[in-house]
Amino acid sequence: MSDIKTFGIIGTGVIGAGWAARALARGLDVVAWDPAPDAEEKLRAAVANAWPALIKMGLHEGASQDRLRFAASLEEMASSADFIQESAPERLDLKKSIHARLDAAARPGVMIASSTSGLLPTDFQADCATPERVLVGHPFNPVYLLPLVEVMAGEKTDPKYVELASDFYKSIGMYPLHVRNEIEGFLSDRLQEALWRENLHLVNDGIATTGELDDAIVYGPGLRWAFMGVNKTFHLAGGDAGMRHMLEQFGPALKLPWTKLEAPELTDQLIDNMVEGTKAQTEGTSVKELERMRDDCLIAIMNALKTFKEGAGRLLHEDEVNQINSVQSFTRFEKGMDIPAAPMELYRCSVRPDWVDYNSHMTEAAYLIAFGWATDALFRFIGDDEAYRASGLSFYTVETHINYFQECSTGDPLKFTTQLLGLDEKRMHFFHAMYHAQTGELLATTEQMLLHVDMNAAKACPIREDVYEALQAVMAAHAGLDVPEQVGRQMAIKKK
Repeated sequence: MSDIKTFGIIGTGVIGAGWAARALARGLDVVAWDPAPDAEEKLRAAVANAWPALIKMGLHEGASQDRLRFAASLEEMASSADFIQESAPERLDLKKSIHARLDAAARPGVMIASSTSGLLPTDFQADCATPERVLVGHPFNPVYLLPLVEVMAGEKTDPKYVELASDFYKSIGMYPLHVRNEIEGFLSDRLQEALWRENLHLVNDGIATTGELDDAIVYGPGLRWAFMGVNKTFHLAGGDAGMRHMLEQFGPALKLPWTKLEAPELTDQLIDNMVEGTKAQTEGTSVKELERMRDDCLIAIMNALKTFKEGAGRLLHEDEVNQINSVQSFTRFEKGMDIPAAPMELYRCSVRPDWVDYNSHMTEAAYLIAFGWATDALFRFIGDDEAYRASGLSFYTVETHINYFQECSTGDPLKFTTQLLGLDEKRMHFFHAMYHAQTGELLATTEQMLLHVDMNAAKACPIREDVYEALQAVMAAHAGLDVPEQVGRQMAIKKK
């Protein structure tokens, strides 16, 4: 909404600061007020802490932390804002007082939204002279990243302001969910609260620990909820027949004591509502198509988590390490080991969905990722593992040349061979070849030069003796091999 240039904030705790960071990243001016004596200092620190994440998400034109200013009073903030977001503590008496003051100070037509997580807007509209512009805009922490904002009207809210507020929230990258009926706790918090209460019962009854209950979500349903929610997930549980079959099959379980919450009676009307709701959600998409989409989303989420070695991503990381170890020709170099005079096959994998572009072929960047894992297999063979890197030593790539020969697509099996071309006390020069693991067709090659580095000193250093000994043994075995024709190629358009 181009007419909203200045975003006003009252209450600069975790939620208020999150709103400030999101608005600043979108190129808006932000004016804030909070009565706490150190509020401005804390707000600026919170915004600065969120800024690296916002840079990763992509800053918009005009985005700057310098566009934040702190007002001297609530009235000063309200009178200069084009949209006001209240994020004060969850006390109804306080919110009623604040909204009356905001309403008195704000210019006509300026919307006043509350970040409350459960109080009703009708209640804090009570003392406002123009209550029609007061509503709820309930976000989720961290506000600067999570897109959901629940928009709910009070009894006196003009519907046009629900639409205008939703349009504004969309303009700053959020997903406004219209809560059509005024209800305590709204939608998302009521769902979270149900799970939370059951969680407390299970701990209180000695059934499970908090860690076990978190694992029960993190490694299973939580991954599906990220993109399918509850109802689509259960729609798929019914197979090709969808939600109706799921309710027919599992409906009787609602009478079992699986939860402290009493389930509603599974009437024909409730069944029809569930079926029609999920039918509208899936928009004619078949269950099989949904299953394929679900599988691709799960793979993408788990691969993202792998970077941080958390949850299911930690399992993927461990499985990948085990895969590297299981296909190596040699588990790890040992003194006196007989190394054949041939390129070593140290790694195999298959092309992943997230490695493939819009042409259904593996992207250029993905080749480098795959070759990187082949390099990691070489590292593990020579003794450069997690403990080695923890000691402050590592190899850094200083030059890479890749040649692409054949395309490959999702699921294609790959195998890699590695040939050591050169070595001195601080550098190694090697060559990887990528083949189709079934046909043996050469798909790509890479030639790389790596420099050994002391990460603590931030400079090159000699390779540790035991690792250097392993590399010397490989170099001796590979010394008589022909140099691959792709080595040392130069890119040029040759003139005839």
